[in-house]
Amino acid sequence: MGPASSATDNTRGAVLMMASMAAFTVNDSFMKTLGGEVPLFQLLFLRGVLASGLIAILAWYAGAFHLRIPPRDMGLIGLRMLAEVGAAYFFVSALFAMPLANLTAILQALPLTVTLSAALLFREPLGWRRVTAILVGFGGVILIVRPGADGFTIHAIFALASVACVTVRDLATRRLSGATPSLTVTLATSTGVMAFFGLGSIGTDWVAIEWSAAYRILGAGGAVVLGYVFSVRAMRVGEIGFVAPFRYTSLIWALVLGWVVFGDWPLPMTMLGAAIVVASGMFTFWRERQMAREKARSGMV
Repeated sequence: MGPASSATDNTRGAVLMMASMAAFTVNDSFMKTLGGEVPLFQLLFLRGVLASGLIAILAWYAGAFHLRIPPRDMGLIGLRMLAEVGAAYFFVSALFAMPLANLTAILQALPLTVTLSAALLFREPLGWRRVTAILVGFGGVILIVRPGADGFTIHAIFALASVACVTVRDLATRRLSGATPSLTVTLATSTGVMAFFGLGSIGTDWVAIEWSAAYRILGAGGAVVLGYVFSVRAMRVGEIGFVAPFRYTSLIWALVLGWVVFGDWPLPMTMLGAAIVVASGMFTFWRERQMAREKARSGMV
């Protein structure tokens, strides 16, 4: 593959990643509008039914609809499912109460938490530069949630808990073998989450779904699936080191949709914290890309 072809693939990957982040943020916006209108467990179950159905169709079409999963991967998929349940509960609970951009800004710390956790648990190499960037990024998160300030509530804790759950989910995903298709993992997780919230909703009073709410639930489910499809395609088209930083465009979408749809705009301190988190994450991605190139060059010598 020549330089021109690589550049074209990277451009396509960047566009797909930005489309993925837009789709996920649209899902968040739809879900936020449903807060107080549809009970949490009922809402997550209904979205799960729709998302699982669409993912099952994609898995069948891609030939990934099978249960030939190695025993070790079964345990990791189970762990991933539990982490996704926790992430969905904490994230949507926080989403109902927090401005969209504030919550999205906190989630930008995810690459930092995954990098640090992988170093601690799996002994992946982590130099002083990236350690410094991670610590600075966590300082940015503190500026966003501001412990001790009036803005620090239980919902900010829920947002941080969702980051922890997604970190566990992503670490479990990294340990999966190549024998298990990505769509199989996603379908198993989506179905498990749907079943959990379906059972949990039995003990709650369901409400009748108005047509306007039904359309928004459909929009949320469709946006989630589109976000997943675009994300997977982006990582397969371009270089991961080039494409991954475009995940941060989700913050731009959250700022725009938060302002247009909900009339929210973050405080200057929140914006400063978000900028620090994004800058730290961008440096971490850049450093990982540099190390990968150095390793490749040393291997060629």
